[in-house]
Amino acid sequence: MTIQLPCACANLRRADRVVTRYYDAMLRPSGVHATQFTLLQALTLASEVSQKKLAELLEIDSTTLTRTLAPLRSKGWLRAKAGADRRELRLSLTAAGKREYQRALPYWQRAQKGLEKALGKDTWNQLMETAVRTAYAFNTTRPDEPFATSS
Repeated sequence: MTIQLPCACANLRRADRVVTRYYDAMLRPSGVHATQFTLLQALTLASEVSQKKLAELLEIDSTTLTRTLAPLRSKGWLRAKAGADRRELRLSLTAAGKREYQRALPYWQRAQKGLEKALGKDTWNQLMETAVRTAYAFNTTRPDEPFATSS
């Protein structure tokens, strides 16, 4: 039995751990972890992105992002090149990285559908919207902007 803790942070972190374990289990046959899939997906959607922008997109500090990118780089899935400013690092997937993303995609899609089924369509939609709104509302790069509302 799960109880509602009085702390939003504790409840969100618990949900994060449970959902991450679920996605890791669903992705296990592909050999890709949920954290790695997130990076493959983000780099598929935002190719040639700077490492700084990727960190902002995923709300990950640069040290954690560098550590999480390392296995992708060592497997030959990631290309990094200097940007216009030589201090800037531009990231993209290699052909092998794109193939790996496509190979893992069906496992991720099953995880998505399984979570949606477990929660129900309405709760699923609320969860997706609330997760995005929560990240936006508390984004440290925009502390003075009001809570985002959907139109």
